[in-house]
Amino acid sequence: MKKIFNFSKVILGAGLLVFTMNSCKNEPKHEDPKEVAEDVNDQKIDNDAVEDDADYLVDAAEINILEIEIGKLALQKGVSADVKKYAQTLVTDHSKALDELKDLATKKGITLPAAISDDDRDKFDDLNKKSGADFDEKFIDMMADGHKQAVDKYTEISQKATDADIKLWTSRQVTTLTTHHDVAKELKEKTEGNK
Repeated sequence: MKKIFNFSKVILGAGLLVFTMNSCKNEPKHEDPKEVAEDVNDQKIDNDAVEDDADYLVDAAEINILEIEIGKLALQKGVSADVKKYAQTLVTDHSKALDELKDLATKKGITLPAAISDDDRDKFDDLNKKSGADFDEKFIDMMADGHKQAVDKYTEISQKATDADIKLWTSRQVTTLTTHHDVAKELKEKTEGNK
């Protein structure tokens, strides 16, 4: 009787294992939107210079998408009037830039990511865990660092891109990004002065 009982346990365990493995296979596989865009561009572009330009535009889109999403989050969770005003500026300016970028990419036959990348999702989720003054401080720190990196990236694109339209568009964006960076630095100094 004991052997039958143990055998039943083995059969039940094996059945659960098979069920679990099959249910995992049926789950939709998540793919990073940035990687999807890069893969599509790699498949349809066979010129290295154009492929580099496509990568530049994918990077530019990634920056704009993150700034829009974090700006919207700051509009919801920010406590200081300065943070909310700055967040609205980010949403407005980066939405406009992303729309222009989408038009440019369409003209050039380049695919852009449709949503926030996995790496940026982690940054967003980390910020979303904060609240009150801690949220404002983390947001401002992210914007000061992020816009410094964005200015550097856009400057690089404006110098290295081979397509004249891409160079022109990114060089025009550097001014706006520099202004965003300067405001973030001012807010950071103001926040640190209030401690």
